[in-house]
Amino acid sequence: MTRVVIAPDKFKGSLTAVEVAEAIALGVRDVLPDAEVAACPVADGGEGTLEVLENAGGTMVRLPVLGPLEEQVEARYVLLEGAAYIESARACGIEFVTPGPEVALAAHTWGVGELLADALSRGAQRLVLTVGGTASTDGGAGMLAALGAGVVDPFGSPVGLGGGSLARVARVELDPARERLGTVPVAVATDVTNPLLGENGAAAVFGPQKGAGPDDVTTLDAALARWAEVLVNAGTRDVSDVPGAGAGGGIAAGAIAGLGASVESGFDLIASLTGVDSALAGADLVITGEGALDEQSLSGKAPAGIAARASRAEAPLLVLAGQIRLDAAALAGLGVVGSSALIDHAPSVDYARTHAAALLRTQAGALVREWAGR
Repeated sequence: MTRVVIAPDKFKGSLTAVEVAEAIALGVRDVLPDAEVAACPVADGGEGTLEVLENAGGTMVRLPVLGPLEEQVEARYVLLEGAAYIESARACGIEFVTPGPEVALAAHTWGVGELLADALSRGAQRLVLTVGGTASTDGGAGMLAALGAGVVDPFGSPVGLGGGSLARVARVELDPARERLGTVPVAVATDVTNPLLGENGAAAVFGPQKGAGPDDVTTLDAALARWAEVLVNAGTRDVSDVPGAGAGGGIAAGAIAGLGASVESGFDLIASLTGVDSALAGADLVITGEGALDEQSLSGKAPAGIAARASRAEAPLLVLAGQIRLDAAALAGLGVVGSSALIDHAPSVDYARTHAAALLRTQAGALVREWAGR
């Protein structure tokens, strides 16, 4: 019996990873009705991670928290096997704001701290924080403040929320947040390697995506430098050039320094929970994909992670994507033996997004049919 493992990421703006896997599975069964199909949707710690974890048996927890500015948002996280998986963007995501200079300076991570506090109140024995897609560049200061830390100016008054406010910070009192955390370990799940500061740092690389102009980037980078200095003065490690500390507008830096968090590969961490590794044992064929397969996909994203695992399992790999921006050599380097871009079979990008499930079923069937007749 042919064993097929389906392990895609989401198609952003169209389908969740779970929905993608379901559509591909239909296409596989259209061609190989007797195949043993293992659907293992995956994520890299970004958007869609919570849905993948819920599909793996987790419990979704929903609660209102303070969003990236002043209004409340309905946020959520997942409890799974004693751990809480908290996606920062569900509290302070860029989708909640209209990017602009004022937003880039004012957006904060207070709501993330509320999610962490709620998870602790429910008895979580481990906290895993995913950090992509935030509107904030506050170095995690808001998150720590929500957990009880004092982030204060020279007069002992709170400096206020947002990355721009960190220019006024004189000291941080971390003991209340650490006491609240107790012995619960924290992990930051990210495949971003950017440091907190400098030309490759949180402000310079991600600030413009959040509306920061050149002057705002300079302001935010200086404010984060001040924040890193204050954290060191509070007895923490220097996170200014730690790989990955710049992820999520520096929220990773706040978690590493303030909460003693470790940094783990987002994809590897999530993949370990989905059963994909055990499913790959004895696989005859592996199918993966994501919305846009491009150069970024080669650096810590789900398709590259699945490709590496398929190679170790000595299983051929098929790839389905909304768009494929890699040339034949790059695909071959991933071990891909067949690929299809939905946009090549649709009259427009909008049509491909709207009809992605049907297109995935059809193109999955076509690729499997070609592979089976090899």
